Amino acid sequence: MLFGMNLRYLVSLCHESAYDAQRLRRSKHEKVGSRSSPQKATEAISVLIESSGSTRSCPRRKIMQDSDREAEEPTPDSTASRPGSPPLQWTKVDRLRVRFAHAGSGPALVLVHGLLGYSFSWRQVIPTLANQFEVFAPDLPGSGFSDCDPILDCHLASAAKRLLGFLDAVSVTSCDLVGSSYGGATAVMLAALAPSRVSSLVLVSPANAWSRIGRVRLALLRNPALAAVFPALARRMRPLHDYFFRRMWGDPSRITPEMYLGYSAVLRRAGVLEHAVKIIQTWKPDMQELQSILPQLSQVQTLLLWGSKDRTVDPASAKPLSNYFQSPQIAVIEGGGHLPYEECPEEFSRIVTAFLNSVPPAEPTGK
Repeated sequence: MLFGMNLRYLVSLCHESAYDAQRLRRSKHEKVGSRSSPQKATEAISVLIESSGSTRSCPRRKIMQDSDREAEEPTPDSTASRPGSPPLQWTKVDRLRVRFAHAGSGPALVLVHGLLGYSFSWRQVIPTLANQFEVFAPDLPGSGFSDCDPILDCHLASAAKRLLGFLDAVSVTSCDLVGSSYGGATAVMLAALAPSRVSSLVLVSPANAWSRIGRVRLALLRNPALAAVFPALARRMRPLHDYFFRRMWGDPSRITPEMYLGYSAVLRRAGVLEHAVKIIQTWKPDMQELQSILPQLSQVQTLLLWGSKDRTVDPASAKPLSNYFQSPQIAVIEGGGHLPYEECPEEFSRIVTAFLNSVPPAEPTGK
């Protein structure tokens, strides 16, 4: 009976979003390539908006090249050939092939995508960030076009250990970490596991224990019967996909066909949705563990960055989260949603660069 109620809830979401989905598809045909101008950012607490103009330098690292790559990814990737896209490379983490974007030179900056995101998420900000930093944006195992292993441990701590394995694989001894949503939680966990490897944290709408948005949906997907069938249902129920996709934006009119196709491409890959559902099943204990390790990070230079119209992780949760850091900076991009680097890439890059330029360079750590 419970399964039937859960299924009816999903179907009702499809019915509610069908009209919006049709309007979105019409908009994509009528406004190909057009997008509204990004909103200006506003300050909250003490956030650096103007760049200090200072830069940091570090020794150039040797990156694993194509000699570590076994074969071409068999799944077509429409984002790989996009003009201006950062070069894509491959490495291995725990015997899994991991794809990552890599660009620029300078201090290492690692961009960690959220649930059902991948390196594609950062394509609009990588060129700007690469002017000052050596940027790495991996498709974490189980996501994007990296390998999906059905027996992968999906606990948050295990995801952080795989991210640490990625840093080892590309010879990054210390870095600034930018994490979005679940990637923000992963970055926090990594900073607790290996504090010497993290110079600073930029947490973009990070998953946390204080946000109450979406708890009903998370509870539904912890139901074993629904979790077992959800990936197959989600691939077929296009209105449901459209509904959740639109919720990520503060202004859905900014969604372009490229964005929609880019994020949809990986959902067709076997194992990606299944991996996401397994992450959700460990969500509650993971958030509890995340909260328990936060006191260890009080000295870490941290920027909390939200879109004011985030409907996925509550912007109000920034305040209780910030209490764990000694000198946090909080920035809010007015009008932005859950993915401010998609909606407002120029403003996002400016805020992040200003913050990173204010952080003292890390001491050499070695390996």
